[in-house]
Amino acid sequence: MPETLPVIYLARHGETAWSLSGQHTGRTDLPLTERGELNARALGARLRGLAFAKVLTSPSQRAVRTCELAGFIGTAERDPDLMEWDYGRYEGRRTVEILAERPDWQLFRDGCPGGESPEAIGARADRVVNRIRAVHGDVLVFSSGHILRVLAARWLGLEPAGGRYLLLGTAALCILGYEHNLSEPAIRLWNDTHHLDRA
Repeated sequence: MPETLPVIYLARHGETAWSLSGQHTGRTDLPLTERGELNARALGARLRGLAFAKVLTSPSQRAVRTCELAGFIGTAERDPDLMEWDYGRYEGRRTVEILAERPDWQLFRDGCPGGESPEAIGARADRVVNRIRAVHGDVLVFSSGHILRVLAARWLGLEPAGGRYLLLGTAALCILGYEHNLSEPAIRLWNDTHHLDRA
């Protein structure tokens, strides 16, 4: 009987005021909105009955609160490598405003002045991937959109810039895993928000 391959569930935090307005939220520690809290509970309902060998969360309050409302805070470990991209001087700004000043800017290619480069966030994602792969069993991760997109790209062996192709909504659920064996990482589910229809 073949051994069951582990799966990694990625959960993006629920809505915040800045995710709603489209402002880059890296190190600004915003709470969830009321709808964000409802969506975090719906995410918990979606995950109910699943068991995880390890639960990791970003230390940001939006991720920690999503983890708590989903019902996993009791076993969660806070991992600073799961913090959102450090946007530096672009913190709190919307993409349209940045493009008005710098029309050719692309986050996943250029990074942020005074913040992180794609290589720096890729190195953090690599550390998380290495820790996850050392776990014998399924893992659940709570964090933010851009770091989770880079993490998925690195899981697949792509450059950090590959995350630009993986859009991710608030309170969305994704599943990383493998195809036939541990040398074939794959995405099993991406940006699933069906549980929010019932929230």
